[in-house]
Amino acid sequence: MKRISVLFLLVFLSISCKNNGPHSYTKTGKALGTTYQIKYFSSENLNTEKALDSIFEVINTSMSTYQDDSDISRINTGNEDIEVDIHFQKVFQLSKQIFKESNGYFDPTVGSLVNAYGFGPDKPLNEPDEAVLDSIKQLVGFEKVKLTEANTIQKENPDIYIDFNAIAKGYTIDVIAQYLDSKNVENYLIELGGELVAKGENLERESNWNVAIDNPQQTEDERTLQTVLALKNRAMATSGNYRKFRVDTTTGKRFVHTINPLTGEAEKSDLLSASVLAENCTLADAYATAFMALGYEKSLKMLENLENIDVYFIYADDEESIRVFTSTGFEQALR
Repeated sequence: MKRISVLFLLVFLSISCKNNGPHSYTKTGKALGTTYQIKYFSSENLNTEKALDSIFEVINTSMSTYQDDSDISRINTGNEDIEVDIHFQKVFQLSKQIFKESNGYFDPTVGSLVNAYGFGPDKPLNEPDEAVLDSIKQLVGFEKVKLTEANTIQKENPDIYIDFNAIAKGYTIDVIAQYLDSKNVENYLIELGGELVAKGENLERESNWNVAIDNPQQTEDERTLQTVLALKNRAMATSGNYRKFRVDTTTGKRFVHTINPLTGEAEKSDLLSASVLAENCTLADAYATAFMALGYEKSLKMLENLENIDVYFIYADDEESIRVFTSTGFEQALR
């Protein structure tokens, strides 16, 4: 699933807001396989580079599936003696919560199915035969994985593969936010790979932080905006793969493929993009992924049972028109 970029709508200026007030600082770079941008206001230069490097290193060591010696990689190869750190524990427990809330559609063990179908932006969908699917389905199901009292991970099958990529970026942003909070920074915007947290205000403009969501009908060669929000003290994540939708050769309808972890089958989904506002970015990141797996109608049902979660859904209706559903809280944030 392609993660949709969210744009900063601000100019990075190294100027003072007021002669004796806090100055603006901007940090940019690459981490966790993507890019990040951080803008904050402080009366002193916090020299955040060292702190950021430390945060990224700790998260990678704990949960990076791209790092062979990380805790999660060693667990995925069958090691049951790894005592996971507090970051892994928090992400695991929250993943369990959303796994239950979504009736199993948010599932960090679904990677084996994703690989079997050959999901990719430019690849035809592979169709595993029934025997292969039956075998792989034994490796899917987050209920088959447990966090023990000793903070080790037990799996019913040693070949179960755990992947927290659908939640780890949001969690990392929250850790960075906690660091800035600890330094008494009251106004900042943190963006990592399209997920973000906005706290306080953009003091240069004396307004809430402005961010935007991509237009789903843009081409690969253009960059246009779907909508703009003014955020304060909220996190946002957007998930979708509408740029790589498929067209049914029989009906001509637009759809995207998503995997149903419960059946192991690739299903057609009319939900093209899900943007989520939440109190923290870990929740926003995970719910955005869950909604994409659920599809439009099931997402609306799940939303009825969630508190302090607001959404902006882009979907294709039965007449193949692009439609938008906006919750009340999200509507209030729109400019």
